Amino acid sequence: MKLACITGASSGIGREFARRLDAEGYNLILVARSENKLKEIADSCTNSCRIITADLSKREECMKLGEELAKESLDIFINNAGFGCVEDFDASDLENDLKMIDVNVEALQILFRKVLPGFIARDAGIILNVASSAGLLYGGAYMATYYATKAYVTSLTSAVYQELKTRGSHVKVCMLCPGPVDTNFNNVANSKFALKGISAEYCVDYALKKMKQGKLTIVPGNIVRAGVTFGKFLPRKMQLAIVQHQQSKKR
Repeated sequence: MKLACITGASSGIGREFARRLDAEGYNLILVARSENKLKEIADSCTNSCRIITADLSKREECMKLGEELAKESLDIFINNAGFGCVEDFDASDLENDLKMIDVNVEALQILFRKVLPGFIARDAGIILNVASSAGLLYGGAYMATYYATKAYVTSLTSAVYQELKTRGSHVKVCMLCPGPVDTNFNNVANSKFALKGISAEYCVDYALKKMKQGKLTIVPGNIVRAGVTFGKFLPRKMQLAIVQHQQSKKR
């Protein structure tokens, strides 16, 4: 039986990945802080579903989880846990910013590093690091830390993708870079979308299709995909000004 693990599985994109992969016949390992929400998802699953409660802002819990997952023969790993916040950088809550870095960067790094050797040894499987379209841009005013964390994810994932490609590995390493998705993200970030969000269902459906094809950069939604592509040709200051204008609508 195929096995998939999803972090940040209690809501939004993570929850939808759990629903879809269960429907595709995968046994699941679901990770999040909320045991009650994970139990609710597990109860709705057709296949075997193991839940692990962990606070991924804490390094020791990440390390413990990573060591546990390294023992599993995973076919898919969805490295999804993360959050953002909308504030001027000088007025931001520094403790919250550091916690964001812990979850969006350090936790993702630890888990990616811990599970990857098993995939390489099996020479098969898919690892999807959930980034953001923000990670493909120079930066985002009012969400400076969030944009920076997601740029880290896109850089890290791209480098590892190339290392594996050079070795001739059959392991697929991908990064999901959506724009706005209709989830609980905005409530946590204290913001509202500047663009119309796509549904979590569409986001996950697109991601599953592209990651199985081994596509490195997965950007659901035509408008966001066009914006990211066009943005590559803009001077840094011009792109920053355009993103700042859009970001200001979230406040």
